[in-house]
Amino acid sequence: MRTIIMLLSLIVASMSASAQDVKKLPEPNKDVKMTLFQSLQQRKSVREYSDKEIDDMKLSQLLWAAVGINRPDGHLTAPTAINAQDISVYVCSKDGAWFYIAKDNALQKVSDKDLRDAVAGRQKFAAEAPISLVIVSDNAKFRGASTNGPTISGAIDAGYVSQNIDLACEALGLATVPRATMDKDALKTELKLSDTQNAILNHPIGYPKK
Repeated sequence: MRTIIMLLSLIVASMSASAQDVKKLPEPNKDVKMTLFQSLQQRKSVREYSDKEIDDMKLSQLLWAAVGINRPDGHLTAPTAINAQDISVYVCSKDGAWFYIAKDNALQKVSDKDLRDAVAGRQKFAAEAPISLVIVSDNAKFRGASTNGPTISGAIDAGYVSQNIDLACEALGLATVPRATMDKDALKTELKLSDTQNAILNHPIGYPKK
């Protein structure tokens, strides 16, 4: 009986820990006053950021713009080749790293480590941003694709998402720069990516430094 009680306690504790590792984001506010053409006019790459934190609403808006669901049938804000939906976005901050679950508009914690240095790689300015978004493509979504690096389609799909992030940052008063530099081996390990997943681009994001 004691063994059964211990097993039940472990199961409950495990379920509780899993629930704590998922953070529901607020419904993104899509009533943003800046027009598409205004954001295109103002789009620029920024490499200096203030230390002001990005709140959950801004993060929800960013992630929805990047690769959120915008139709009842589950299609996304960014196109993908053959509707493969091969792209995943990870959020790296001082509190750890999180996988964006588009269908639930939620974050699943994948690491307790601050991975911003790994995202920055040799360009240390990027680690100063409050968050970094890492754009990952999964070759397994494309029939016959190998595991040796990203496919052309995957790289193009990552570019669509990167542009969405760029324009959303302008519309929300945030600063960013799209980058390919990062410690991909470290991120593959810490983000728990599969053999077929490849980190392609990243975006350090923060408020502009004044």
